[in-house]
Amino acid sequence: MLSEKSRPVIEATAAVVAEHMPEITPLFYAHMFEAHPELLDGVFSRANQRNGEQAQALAGSIVKFAVHLLEHPDSLPEAVLARIAHKHTALGITEDQYPIVYENLFWAIADVLGDAVTPEVAEAWTEVYWLMADALIKLEKGLYAKQANDKMWLDWKVVSKEPTGNAAVTFRFEPADDTPQTPGEAGGFVSVRVKVADGLRQARQYSLSDHAASTTERVITVKLDEAGEVSPTLINAVEVGDVVELSNPYGEITPKEDSAPLMLATAGIGITPAASILSSLAEQGSDREVVVLHADASLESVALLGQLTESLSALPNAQAHLWLGVAPEQAPEGITVHEGRMDPSEIELPSGAEVILCGPLAFMQATRSALIDAGVPATSIRYEIFGPDLWLAA
Repeated sequence: MLSEKSRPVIEATAAVVAEHMPEITPLFYAHMFEAHPELLDGVFSRANQRNGEQAQALAGSIVKFAVHLLEHPDSLPEAVLARIAHKHTALGITEDQYPIVYENLFWAIADVLGDAVTPEVAEAWTEVYWLMADALIKLEKGLYAKQANDKMWLDWKVVSKEPTGNAAVTFRFEPADDTPQTPGEAGGFVSVRVKVADGLRQARQYSLSDHAASTTERVITVKLDEAGEVSPTLINAVEVGDVVELSNPYGEITPKEDSAPLMLATAGIGITPAASILSSLAEQGSDREVVVLHADASLESVALLGQLTESLSALPNAQAHLWLGVAPEQAPEGITVHEGRMDPSEIELPSGAEVILCGPLAFMQATRSALIDAGVPATSIRYEIFGPDLWLAA
C-alpha cells in the first residue's frame, strides 16, 4: 500500500517521528483548536486534552499505522482502523475535517523537527497520513450509511435513573420524537452529548449496558469521573424527564455469531459491555458456553450485579468468577468468588474461546498476557477501551 518511493523514507524516519510524537501531538491540538475552536464544542473532549490521553492516542495510532505499512505491505491494520472508525462516527467526524487535521498536524511536525522535514520526508509522511485517512473515511461512510436515520444527534428522554455499584448510575432513555432509530448491538456504545457548566457541549461514549438491540430504549451505566465533564453533569444535573442528546449506536467488539465458547474478562466499570452481552444472550435463549471473569474492590462495588446474576441464571452453560479485594460473607448464587487480583490460571479455561476484555488499561494488558501464557491465541482476544485508545501508544 505504501509507494516504493516513500517506503525507504518512512523506514529511515519512523523512529525519529515516533520519538517526537509526544511533543508533536499536544502542539498540533493546541494549534488546531486555536484555529478551529468550534471543534471543542461537542466533538473533541476537553478532559482528554487536559490529561493528554487524546494526544497519546493519536501519536500511537499514526506510528502503529506506519509501522504496519512497513511490516505488512499488502494489508491495512483492520482492527485498529475499525476501532477508530467506530469512535469517530459516534462523535460525528466528517470527511471535511481530515484536511483540517492534516494541515495542523503537519505544521506541528515541521515546527518540532525543523530542517529534518525535507520535501521528501513531508511527502512520504503525507502519503502515510492520507492512506490512513482515506481508509477511515471509507469505513466511516459505510457505518453512517447503515443507520436508520441521517442524524448525528438524537433526542432521548430520561425515564429512570438508578444508582448501582462502583459509584455509577444507570440511565434508561426512551425516544423523545418519532425519528427512526437504529438497533444497537451487545457490546456496543453510544455517545452522550450534554451542555456543561460554561455552556459548551461535551460528548462522551458509554457502553449500552442492557437491551442493546432495542429501538425504543437506550440503557447506559455511567461511573462518576470527577476529572471529567460529562459524567458529573449526567449524574449531578440530569434528572428523570430531561431530554439528552445521544448518537446512533456503534461499536466493534460485539461477539461473533458462532458456537465457540465466549469469555468475558472485565474489571470495575468495564463490566458494562459484558452485562449487555450477557443480557442479549439471555434474551436469545442462548446455550453457548460462557465464562465470565470480573475483578472489583468488593461485592458492593460490582456495578449491575443484579442484572448480571439474572442473566447468568438464564444461561444454562454459563459460569462466573469474581476476584474481589474484600471477600464477602456470602457469595451470590451461581458465582464463584476469589480473593485478590484476577488470576485466570485459577480456573479451567475453555478451549477455542472468543475473548473480550474491558477495564483499566493495565488490567487488560496483564490479563491478555496471562491468557496468552495459558495458551489462548492472541488473535482470539479483543478489547474495548473507554476513552482514547492508549493501548496503541504503549
